[in-house]
Amino acid sequence: MTWEIIFVLVVVFLMMIGLITEFARPDMIVFVALVSFLVTGILTPEEAVAGFSNLGMLTVALLFIIAGAIQQTGLVEQGMTRLLGDVKSERQALFKFILPISGLSAFLNNTPIVVTLTPIIRKWCAEHNLSPSKFLIPLSYASILGGILTLMGTSTNLVIHGLMLDRGMEGYSLFTLLIASLPASILGLIYLVTIGYNILPNHKVLTETIEEKSREYLIEMIVEENYPFLDNPLVDQTVEEAGLRNLDGLYLIAIIRKNEKIYPVKHSTKLKFNDRLIFTGVISKIAELQKKKGLELKTGTNLTLDKLKNGNGQLVEVVVSHQSSLLHKKIKDTQFRAKYDAGVVAVHRNNERINNKIGDIVLKPGDTLLLLAGSDFSERVMQSNDFYVVTQLNDHPLLNKVDTKKAWIAVSTLLAMILLVSFDVISMFKAMSITVLVYLLLKIVSPESAKQNVQFNVLLLIASALGIGTALFKTGAAEIMANHLITVAEPLGMIGILFFLYILTVIFTEVITNNAAAVLMFPIAVEAANRLDVDPMGFVVLITIGASASFLSPIGYQTNLIVYGPGGYKFTDYIKVGLPLSLLVMITTIIMVMTVWI
Repeated sequence: MTWEIIFVLVVVFLMMIGLITEFARPDMIVFVALVSFLVTGILTPEEAVAGFSNLGMLTVALLFIIAGAIQQTGLVEQGMTRLLGDVKSERQALFKFILPISGLSAFLNNTPIVVTLTPIIRKWCAEHNLSPSKFLIPLSYASILGGILTLMGTSTNLVIHGLMLDRGMEGYSLFTLLIASLPASILGLIYLVTIGYNILPNHKVLTETIEEKSREYLIEMIVEENYPFLDNPLVDQTVEEAGLRNLDGLYLIAIIRKNEKIYPVKHSTKLKFNDRLIFTGVISKIAELQKKKGLELKTGTNLTLDKLKNGNGQLVEVVVSHQSSLLHKKIKDTQFRAKYDAGVVAVHRNNERINNKIGDIVLKPGDTLLLLAGSDFSERVMQSNDFYVVTQLNDHPLLNKVDTKKAWIAVSTLLAMILLVSFDVISMFKAMSITVLVYLLLKIVSPESAKQNVQFNVLLLIASALGIGTALFKTGAAEIMANHLITVAEPLGMIGILFFLYILTVIFTEVITNNAAAVLMFPIAVEAANRLDVDPMGFVVLITIGASASFLSPIGYQTNLIVYGPGGYKFTDYIKVGLPLSLLVMITTIIMVMTVWI
């Protein structure tokens, strides 16, 4: 074994540890691994940057723009709202929405679909006195089951397609994956409506829990009036001058002044007599506030978070995304109030409230933040990929009248693209390029919106991971890993090898993200097929589906992460509901691969 192989295996192992422990953002961890191969000469500069011009990676960028444009038309929201309507039973409602969601996810990136529909389903559940936890995991899983049906269903499929073309393989047609995945998707949807529905928990959501326990979250203090005007040390001082900005364990979220409600509170806001100061945080730290001259504790208050809202603001829940610029930073270091016109009321992680000072909480992917949002929040959040908004906003642009003409042009163009690709008239990349051009020329999407829809950190992750895959191939590390896999699984025959290959892919997906898992498993799958002298297509199809079939944890796949906090789920809920589904998809997919390709 050469030093290059040892170095590559060690770096890949350390990279995986970094991804599992969330030491830093995934794209940066994988990029550092790529740079280490470049610096040591294992990869040439041309090989290291080849991933940035990979056809699959570029197609993913176009897919982001198309999916974002369809999302912005509002058709998905309108259609789902009408579809749900009044239903006779929960199961009927569940069936009515998971079927079209799977269909949509087969042709659009499933992340914006789940982001769009999560607040709609939560609002519908609230109106019908139903628990969202019975619907949100099925929303995520149905989108995943739809995504494995076609080439354009997920970014993972397109990345593998690009890798196959780079290796001189034929690549996927639009419906190649459908042959293996359709039976698994059908059985999976049936499972979600029957057995899965029974296993799903009946959790309350964060806002309901907090409304019930408002007194555990809020402290109300009053700027005392019984001082002579000049003697109250707080009056006419700014919040910062009064020492209310960096309290130990407490966070000033609002000021109530007569009939006016001021939030988020700026450091320059001046205090007046009888101002009611509303704090949140570690309630046991109340003694620090009581020591301040000029402040009086308001006892017997019946104030709730809901009563803090004014006509221009609302309580909003958001989920921190994998690509957030807020990751691994303290809230107080992010300039949150100024950036988003919102104050953080509480932070929940793993369905438990973090009882630290809010400003000192270091944010992680999947953290659910309860915000008291101001009038500019909606506009500002639309320009950010830092988190997913899972509450339906009062002034969300998609709640206004939809431009029907533009919406149907967008959908018609997408359908035309699908037909052209289906009949092999043009390639997927050309079809998507033309679609994006039409969207831009007809002003269905603006250049600024197109740029915002592209998740550049995901593209960096994909491009860097492609370089890692090249290093595995070039050094022979992939061949060694494939040989070990075959040695372990060979006594069980071909079906045993396929089981091991699929299980390894799923494990990687659950711990290091789906795109990275797919790229790492691709060279192992190809080398294993070559060693066994069989068509590699079946092996590649298997890992492509396995890389997207993430049902066992909230962190393995973005759509699972989006519904994690809003559904009030625990980590174990994903295992309970997802394990039978994962086994069902695995067994069905392996049977189809064995039947069609091997």
